Amino acid sequence: MPRHHKKDSGPGGSQRQLRVGEIIRHAVADILSQGSVHDPELEGHIVTVPEVRMSPDLKLATVYVMPLGGRDTDVVLAALERNKKFLRGEVARRVNLKFAPDVRFRVDERFDEAERIEKLLRTPAVQRDLAPDSQDSEE
Repeated sequence: MPRHHKKDSGPGGSQRQLRVGEIIRHAVADILSQGSVHDPELEGHIVTVPEVRMSPDLKLATVYVMPLGGRDTDVVLAALERNKKFLRGEVARRVNLKFAPDVRFRVDERFDEAERIEKLLRTPAVQRDLAPDSQDSEE
């Protein structure tokens, strides 16, 4: 079997999934930054779109979002869900794909995880463990 028929399914999926996900990420980020979604719950928030993951058949786009400052994630998620049909239509208009994918929204937890690790690194016990061994070598 020729090599080019094999799918390159790394951790993020095939090259095509990654490429389409990135195109859709740009489209959704533009739509949100331009204030195209007329929803009072979204108008007061700046929402970043760190990643979009596509299903292998490219029919489902999981859009990871994070409101600036990590506040009101539930409110923002609910507003995006309410406007899902509009967002899907806008994506279809801007992205030249055979089929407009269904979209679903998830909060990007990586920011929370990074913040948790950052706080952990600042705790006295960890700071003590990370400090140079100057006290031990003087004894």
